[in-house]
Amino acid sequence: MKLIVVKDRQEGGQKGYNVFQSAYDNGAKVFGLATGSTPITTYEAISASDMDFTQMTSVNLDEYVGLAADHPQSYHYFMQEHLFNQKPFAHSYVPDGTNPDAVAETARYDQIIADNPIDLQILGLGQNGHIGFNEPGTDPELTTHKVALTESTIKANARFFDNESEVPRYAYSMGIASILKSQHILLEAYGEEKAAAVKAMVEGPITTDVPASFLQNHADVTVIVDEAAASKLSR
Repeated sequence: MKLIVVKDRQEGGQKGYNVFQSAYDNGAKVFGLATGSTPITTYEAISASDMDFTQMTSVNLDEYVGLAADHPQSYHYFMQEHLFNQKPFAHSYVPDGTNPDAVAETARYDQIIADNPIDLQILGLGQNGHIGFNEPGTDPELTTHKVALTESTIKANARFFDNESEVPRYAYSMGIASILKSQHILLEAYGEEKAAAVKAMVEGPITTDVPASFLQNHADVTVIVDEAAASKLSR
């Protein structure tokens, strides 16, 4: 892993933008995207740039089960607000949270990824080491699948809803195996609450207890963390 330590998420966003710019300049056509607060500064920098994605494709990591695309807390809506309205893509794929048939929806999304191999995948990192919605204990051989969210993830996401009872309990997510097929992976993590997960991801054993640790098996991973998130690393 290439580790970049920055002073704060604003600097991290600029460094993340530089990774996107490099991939763009080197012919990347398919960008795997993540939601949540972590990549917002990177998306802000991309939105302010002159990069043109109108001939390119985006494939999102995940989506809540049960939320329509126009729901304000859906990940489809998040992407519209934070990137797509400013930088439209030719094709933007997000799992369909309204499809109750998990077998059909996950197979559909696996085919989308097969048809659009991802050149650069952006990831955040959960406090428990999850990537996408691949929670601790997830089989690393899984591709797109339906996930029952852990209580810690539900509580972490509750701040985006009026109350915790409104947080969906399931999501569709790319699997670890899906993520590892990407040509280049960019992971960002900020804040002291992510420090233990960052250390386990970078320095710990590869284990299903820390899904992000499987990124150690990938040939091209860039990790951008602020000083607080890097605070437990052996340096």
